[in-house]
Amino acid sequence: MSAVEAAGQRSEAAWKPAYNPWLIAVTVTLAAFMEILDTTIVNVALPHIAGSLSSSSDEATWALTSYLVANGIVLTISGWLGDLFGRKRYFIICIAMFTVCSFLCGTATSLGQLIIYRLAQGFFGGGLQPNQQSIILDTFPPARRGAAFGVTAIATVVAPVLGPTLGGYITDQASWRWIFFLNIPVGVLAVFLVSILVEDPPWVKSRRSRGVDYIGLSLITLGLGALQIMMDRGEDEGWFESGFIWLMALIALLGILGAIGWLLIARKPIVDLNVFKDRNFAAGCILIGAMGAILYASAVIIPQFAQQNLSYTATWAGLVLSPGGVAVIVLIPIVGRLMTVIQTRYVIAIGFTIMGLALLYSSTITPGIDFETLVKMRTAQTAGLAFLFVPISTVTYLTLPRRLNGDGAALFSMFRNVFGSIGISLSTAQVTQRSQVHQTYLSQWAGPFHQPYEALIATYENSLRSMGRAGAAVHNVAVGQVYAAFRAQVSVLAYADVFYYCSIVAFVVVPFCFLLSPKTGGGAGGAH
Repeated sequence: MSAVEAAGQRSEAAWKPAYNPWLIAVTVTLAAFMEILDTTIVNVALPHIAGSLSSSSDEATWALTSYLVANGIVLTISGWLGDLFGRKRYFIICIAMFTVCSFLCGTATSLGQLIIYRLAQGFFGGGLQPNQQSIILDTFPPARRGAAFGVTAIATVVAPVLGPTLGGYITDQASWRWIFFLNIPVGVLAVFLVSILVEDPPWVKSRRSRGVDYIGLSLITLGLGALQIMMDRGEDEGWFESGFIWLMALIALLGILGAIGWLLIARKPIVDLNVFKDRNFAAGCILIGAMGAILYASAVIIPQFAQQNLSYTATWAGLVLSPGGVAVIVLIPIVGRLMTVIQTRYVIAIGFTIMGLALLYSSTITPGIDFETLVKMRTAQTAGLAFLFVPISTVTYLTLPRRLNGDGAALFSMFRNVFGSIGISLSTAQVTQRSQVHQTYLSQWAGPFHQPYEALIATYENSLRSMGRAGAAVHNVAVGQVYAAFRAQVSVLAYADVFYYCSIVAFVVVPFCFLLSPKTGGGAGGAH
């Protein structure tokens, strides 16, 4: 080793951020929080957006699809973009342009404009989460990363929980446009703070751009773009009854397999897949993908159930989720202390077990469920999340070489978001599919030859007559009311099934926790 290289290594080892690391962590998390909030805050406002821009609800969902497509693609290549522009510069560009695109989304006068602005917003938003994680990895030594990831958990876990609540309240009280305008002061503040507090360490400054891997970029864009479109549009298009969905599935399969094959043989790949040679990183990606799928699926189907079955407003449906966010914030410091005395893989296994039991409890929902019980169910689910994000994030990067932090953070975030999209799509599709199954099964008992059905009709008729209704219309009204109750029961059974399936996924993932190295977790630096 030359004297110059030795001096360089000493300078890298001695490097420390110029400002308080916790201030840096909060600053970069502020930007990520704004972006993650935007992935769920728009959901509840889609009907209002459709009405305001004279489009159908089906057309309005493209405002969500366009964002997810661009976001998913950029998440994967953000490590390369950080090398190309410089990490700090790229992070500031992403925050600034995300803020500008938020303003443009709020001023859109047609659905076409909104879709284009959302596409751009997703493109710049895709660089925020990986860069946030990468900066925290370089700012904190391994022994303190667990506590630092506790701060990032506020963005990753709490933002999807608060999104529907905040989006519902703003939409009900003001206008959907303020969902986007809300980002402007946050973005301006984040740009100012990042420009002052964040700096690239020596090993990031010395990193050379890998050049432009056109083949890898094209295959990733095709594969992940088609996958996101398929997942987001599948339910509306009737899944594989649609030729369009078949085409997207084929492009996604060829694009992703082609990208993997190319990245393994390319001399300067756009994404370095060597990260998966690290056992903890590979297992961590599987675990964070499972967590993302369950987190986003449950965050969508609970408000959906509350609005469609219990006639909650968007605000009240969102409020069902809010106490869960508080539970996560309270539990994260406790989990951090737990990680110092118990192997991290055991903590993660406990988290998935808690989540599985909570989802099993949620599968006991009934048509007349009250607000308090619904809140308890959701809070129990999010309690499990507190045992997952920080431990998984900490152990995933623990043995990963520092030079791979950028690509590692990009792929880690990609797994969480892509599997989150898959979780949302599969859960909403299962609600529809299981409703049809239960309707087919229960309808055989809703006929004139089934005594309990006839007795129920008679009960409704007597009730209507006692209220002063008379004539032949009484029977028809009674049948209509019984049918409404029948439809409500079918829907509730479908949601119960989805919660049950999610609990099975949580329990199935538990054995994968033990793929993590037994030497990770407990004590400083994760050594046990």
